[in-house]
Amino acid sequence: MPPHPAGSPSGSLAAGLAGGTQGPGRLRPLLGTVLTALADGATARGGPLPAGGPEAVARRVREACTPVLPDTGTGAEEALRTLVRALAEGAADPADPRCTAHLQCPPLAAAVAADLAAGVLNPSLDSWDQAPSATALEAETTAVLAALVYPHQGPGSQGPVHHAPDALITTGGTESNQLALLLAREHAAHPPLQVVCGANAHHSIHRAAWLLGLPEPVTVDTPAGIVDPGELARTLEHLPRRSTLVVATAGTTDTGAIDPLPQIGRIAEAYGAALHIDAAYGGPLLFSDREAPKLDGLTAAASVTLDLHKLGWQPVAAGLLAVPDTAALRPLDHRADYLNAADDTEAGMPDVLGRSLRTSRRPDVLKIAVTLRALGRDGIGRLVDTVCDQAHTLADLIEQEPGLTLHRRPAISTVLFRPADATDHQVAAIRRTLLDQGRAVLGRARADGRLWLKATLLNPATRPEDLQQLLDLITSAPRTEGTTDR
Repeated sequence: MPPHPAGSPSGSLAAGLAGGTQGPGRLRPLLGTVLTALADGATARGGPLPAGGPEAVARRVREACTPVLPDTGTGAEEALRTLVRALAEGAADPADPRCTAHLQCPPLAAAVAADLAAGVLNPSLDSWDQAPSATALEAETTAVLAALVYPHQGPGSQGPVHHAPDALITTGGTESNQLALLLAREHAAHPPLQVVCGANAHHSIHRAAWLLGLPEPVTVDTPAGIVDPGELARTLEHLPRRSTLVVATAGTTDTGAIDPLPQIGRIAEAYGAALHIDAAYGGPLLFSDREAPKLDGLTAAASVTLDLHKLGWQPVAAGLLAVPDTAALRPLDHRADYLNAADDTEAGMPDVLGRSLRTSRRPDVLKIAVTLRALGRDGIGRLVDTVCDQAHTLADLIEQEPGLTLHRRPAISTVLFRPADATDHQVAAIRRTLLDQGRAVLGRARADGRLWLKATLLNPATRPEDLQQLLDLITSAPRTEGTTDR
């Protein structure tokens, strides 16, 4: 096939590069196209979710993207206009107050703008010479966030630098939990490491144990939704005497419940077990003076998972794994001569390969750092307080509605409820009907042996009247049994 002529839509590759001194000028008109397409797509969608269900969405996307690989390109503006509009029209919009199913936040505009800059510069944090400034920014930012988790061992504390707390940036809670189990396995004095977790633990704990070749985790029943300290103690008492990692949860996926962290920490210490706390959801409560006490006991953990693309208003991905001592990360040290040759490291070039199990790694730190600086701890804390208050408002409205039943008062910003006289099949059918109609995106969770609708509030702009409208959709929905309780 002959090369495209320089004047054709696919010609002159260099003219389309985003980097360098000319890149911003090339990007500017394309950004206008993208923003218009986003607005047009959202208008066409007209709600929190595209109507028609999976088949209708797939059909519209297929029509927009065909041909995916044309013989002759259509040009950047047409491709962006067509595909961005199609993606926006077919998206679930977490900025819509009726989109409350998951821990999927509406990202801050400043964080999204920072993400654009990260994409333009395209540094890869697997060697210093690919990401000089990003390496330094990540070191500064992770030190501050680690000190937020472990405040008495922060950068300003006494002692050598290598005993300061530290944090790794990850793709989210799943990767952070996997790293936590990996570090615990490598530090285990009496292998194989035995993981003990509640039935309320995130599924990634069991998956990480499987990936790492560890024994199946011992699961403690959590009939009340949280780990019972007495039951945990009895479980540890009957385990063989070998290295053990207890996993507690600060903000479960289903209900937002927080395990009794201080008691769990004391029990783990009494039985010589290490402690990991999965605070992927609840961790950002630390930004709020009012809500932070819910995480008392966090500092007893050997590692803590946080996720700022949940209760932190970051675009995916923005996960963290914090440890109280950077020396705990040494098992991740790895050598590849083309990335971190020993003589380069000895000469003072930072070694970043051991900061992740990934090699190529984008600078997700930039959007986090921009957000921290733009809002400050007080500003982020106010956002946290706002969504927690919204959850209590929603719970109040449910309690005032005789046709609805509230599961329990919210621990963070998740609220479970259901029509009072509905069967589980009807609850499932109501949710799917609203999804198919594109009118509301509600989650589902099982608790106390029943199926509940789940609203996870992460949009600080949601108003009480929005919450009431959401409930009105539930109470007015027709009752059908549906085909299956899936």
